[in-house]
Amino acid sequence: MRDLAYLKLLARQYPSIKAASSEIINLTAICGLPKGTEYFFSDLHGEYEAFIHLLRSASGIIREKIRETFGYVIPEEEQVELANLIYYPDRSLARLIHDGKYTENWQRITIYRLVQICKEIGSKYTRSKVRKKMPAEFAYIIDELLHVNYNDEDKRVYYDEIIRSIIDTGITDKFIVAISELIRDLTIDNLHIIGDIFDRGPRADIIMDELMQFHDVDVQWGNHDISWMGAAAGNVACICNVLRIAISYNSFDVLEDGYGINLRPLSMFAARVYREDPCTLFSPKILDENIYDAVDPGLAAKMHKAIAIMQLKVEGQIIRRHPEYEMDDRVLLEAVDYGRGVVTVDGKEYPMLDMSFPTIDPNDPLKLSKDEEELLYTLRLSFRHSELLQRHIRFLYTHGALYKCYNGNLLYHGCIPMRADGSFVEIDFDGEKLGGRALMDRISEEIRMAYLQPDGTPGKDRALDFMWYLWCGAKSPVFGKDKMRTFEHYFIEDQSVRKEHLNPYYQLCQKEEVCCRILREFGLKPEDSHIINGHVPVKIKDGETPVKGGGRLFVIDGGLSKAYQKHTGIAGYTLIYNSRHLALAEHKPFDPNRESTPRVAIVEKMKNRVMVADTDKGRELQEQITDLRELVDAFRRGEIKETAD
Repeated sequence: MRDLAYLKLLARQYPSIKAASSEIINLTAICGLPKGTEYFFSDLHGEYEAFIHLLRSASGIIREKIRETFGYVIPEEEQVELANLIYYPDRSLARLIHDGKYTENWQRITIYRLVQICKEIGSKYTRSKVRKKMPAEFAYIIDELLHVNYNDEDKRVYYDEIIRSIIDTGITDKFIVAISELIRDLTIDNLHIIGDIFDRGPRADIIMDELMQFHDVDVQWGNHDISWMGAAAGNVACICNVLRIAISYNSFDVLEDGYGINLRPLSMFAARVYREDPCTLFSPKILDENIYDAVDPGLAAKMHKAIAIMQLKVEGQIIRRHPEYEMDDRVLLEAVDYGRGVVTVDGKEYPMLDMSFPTIDPNDPLKLSKDEEELLYTLRLSFRHSELLQRHIRFLYTHGALYKCYNGNLLYHGCIPMRADGSFVEIDFDGEKLGGRALMDRISEEIRMAYLQPDGTPGKDRALDFMWYLWCGAKSPVFGKDKMRTFEHYFIEDQSVRKEHLNPYYQLCQKEEVCCRILREFGLKPEDSHIINGHVPVKIKDGETPVKGGGRLFVIDGGLSKAYQKHTGIAGYTLIYNSRHLALAEHKPFDPNRESTPRVAIVEKMKNRVMVADTDKGRELQEQITDLRELVDAFRRGEIKETAD
């Protein structure tokens, strides 16, 4: 018998045998339905147009549903037009009206087709769930249209009259927008983002706005997300890092128009200090043109160099504060011979490509100049006081984690750090060495401490520094490499010294037994589970495959970011998990002027159709059913008094 006090609380929501029994019936029915479709994306990197298109198109699944429903009835061209109408109804309707195609006949046919698609996509949900997702102003109309009995002549007439009334009252456009939104909403039941929303692409802030509006979404933090989270928490090394990357990719819109970061102090400082320096090595990559905040490339190069030098200084200071990071060899400003113009890296001397360092004191290379200190203080205030940035970062904390176990799948961005022999790498926290799942859990605590605890809380300063370590430390599960070679990329011509070596995990995970060991470490049954991973782009053009470890591992970073597409040959993946199979949607590079539906291929069929009862949600529902049954028993025994419904 459950605690009586708990059952009395439950009775406030279900005050009678009738109310509790009705909910038992409802929950039992839900458990008997097919599971909803889960979508997994990774490494969005600010590519908001491509991501929003994939989200609206459900990575090609809506197009597949149109083909299944109307493939033998309407031509291919009309199928594409119907798909684009569902993805972008406002835009499509405006074009149709302009072209004179928005006729009464078109409206009638289109409403009918949209209702059929909605009925097909919503068929695996309860009527109640579909109704809850309907826009309030059209809920009654849509509900009636979705449940017409075509065998009943009177009902067919009623159906036709509803459509006629929609057209006659002039609300067709609003109705089409509403039912298109419902179709998109029903297609994706759960959305999983396997890290790296930020950096490289133009507008990560727009992606965050889109995610915050989605009904069921979770995020597994990537290294670029962690860097922005650290910046929002006030870590100046992380602030320098996100500014350096944004400026290097010409992403001024996300900083100034998106988050309201005031870059004028940085631009004035850079223009003054590097007035005579062309900063050629720091010219930004122009992958996207800024719409609101165009910056002269010459000034951008000076800003890039200024923030990079400040970053190298404050990173060196963090390393000196934390010998436990074992990163002394990364304090390369102290390894430069400023008289001879060479630097010693890994015991070997290399000539420096640039020796114009007006803010560096050769006798104390890590010391910030007075102007640099004041500038970083101003930039820190700008990050801390950006209302939108703080709102987005809070969302990452409330809806995110370092990893997630969900419906038999283990989700994380980077890796589980391993040694070459397959053992888990450990980090010492206050004398306790932790590896594997225990390490991931402890790192999660540090990440939350850095942002959520008030200043002055014991351990907060350590956690704040640790956010930077997670960006580039050898034992970081979101970095997964031996060293971050930022200095070498800027200042050394020799390509061999720039190479960053992946953690042994990335070779070991090719083996099924290693993937199974990791799954067991996180409490999952290997025979029914998968690892879903991002971070390292899959180079399809070089013969790589996203399916690894004997089918136990999916790596779904295929290069949504334009910066990677020349290396991968594609534009990323969506992993789609419905009740019948796992499928990979292979993205094409996004082009708003051409049809770019992903190619969808089934990679694993389920042995039996997966029902809600087989999922994590189903297990929660079964617990609720058990509670409700005990409440009904308590009512019948008179231990709790029924009240009027």
